[in-house]
Amino acid sequence: MRPWLHRIPTVLGYTAAVLAVAALSVWLSVRVTPLQTVSPAGQTVQVGAASPDLSLSGPGELELFGQVIPTRPRFEGPIRPRLKLTSISLNAQAKALTEPGGAQAAGKDLSRQLTSAWTRYLLWETLIAAGFAAMIAVTVASVRRRNRTSTLWMLATAVTGVCALNALGVYLLASTTPEALRQVRSIEDLVGPSTPTPVTAVGAPARPGVQAVVIGDSTAAAIGNAPLDRPTAADKACGRSKDAYAVYLAAANNWNTLNLACSGATIRDGLLGPQQRGTTQVPPQLPAAMGATKASVIIVSIGANDIHWSTMTALCAAANACDDRASTAYVHQQLAAFTTAYYDLLGNLAALPQHPRVLINEYYNPFGENVDCLKDQNITTAKARILKTRLDELNSVLRQGAQTFNFTAVPQHFDGHRLCSDQPFVQGPDANAPLHPNAAGELAIALADQQALSRTSTPTPTPRATARKKNP
Repeated sequence: MRPWLHRIPTVLGYTAAVLAVAALSVWLSVRVTPLQTVSPAGQTVQVGAASPDLSLSGPGELELFGQVIPTRPRFEGPIRPRLKLTSISLNAQAKALTEPGGAQAAGKDLSRQLTSAWTRYLLWETLIAAGFAAMIAVTVASVRRRNRTSTLWMLATAVTGVCALNALGVYLLASTTPEALRQVRSIEDLVGPSTPTPVTAVGAPARPGVQAVVIGDSTAAAIGNAPLDRPTAADKACGRSKDAYAVYLAAANNWNTLNLACSGATIRDGLLGPQQRGTTQVPPQLPAAMGATKASVIIVSIGANDIHWSTMTALCAAANACDDRASTAYVHQQLAAFTTAYYDLLGNLAALPQHPRVLINEYYNPFGENVDCLKDQNITTAKARILKTRLDELNSVLRQGAQTFNFTAVPQHFDGHRLCSDQPFVQGPDANAPLHPNAAGELAIALADQQALSRTSTPTPTPRATARKKNP
């Protein structure tokens, strides 16, 4: 037998060892290489690679608030992109898209940033994989007590092997990944289109005499104030009051106004879908509002329950501090979910055939600089400022959505009349509905809405219009 034949098992064994070291190094590097962060059009996306597998093609991974789903695009090669959406700001995205040429510019920016982040990630991954291979080679050489020349040879071989494996797995087999990422022009391209909730007035009673409709949550229902004189079961369940701003607006304009607001309502459970209040199931508000086919004004107060504002406030009061990373991440997650539902609602309002004037009421800040009356509730000035920041973020979403759909956002200012002031517009901590507007606060909201309406056309009252609230 020729001498070189005796060396074949040794060569094969050494080659297998080099490949094993290279594969292990690549696997480790993919797990520890830091994701590359980009922020195109209001989205914060981290770009990296999914754990390699033996398949030569397939979808990448998209992580959305802890949920991992396959991407809509498919990629070639065993190493495929992993994208982590850490923040989704649809209102910021809408702003970018509604500017002149914004849609095309935003799409190009997204594809450019994703491709650039993928390239940067691969460079880091290659360097880190080479580092792991070098560490393994040096460790093996040390254990086997190799001399310096042998150690350097093992080191060079291991690094060359991992670079060759990376070149095969990434730069050759996955060479089409950058081009696939260049085709991603929106987040929808990654996850697929969402299906909006269609809303119809099927089953809703006709109310042709109604000129203005209010939909929303406990702020619009005026919970904690004087009840209606002849309340229905739904009125009682929802906490609707004769001090609601809808009643003040009806009296000021001689309107027939329909107040459908309900305490605890969210967009999904209250406005677009039914809401369960104790033993009473309240019909969805928007379909009920569609029965008012002549209404030329719709006022919306929504969002606090969607982001769990009351729970957030209670937790803030109970904690030593409420601006930690965990609570901040939770708020952003809730805002992202709310924004999706909010744009669904706005799309349905924009599709109403009578094209009413839509007002979106922002939320008032109940906390002033003086919070002495809240000491027993453990609300400090610092905590009040943090809670105000949370409301500002919610109001930003409300405002941008209104602008996107050409609706009117109405800021609410309780300056000089917040909690702990001499004449507060907000119910105190011992009231029936703490932090909700009292009768004076509801009147202040009505005045803000009236001023917003005075800058635009308002419905013309009919001789038969009444100022009383119509029961749904």
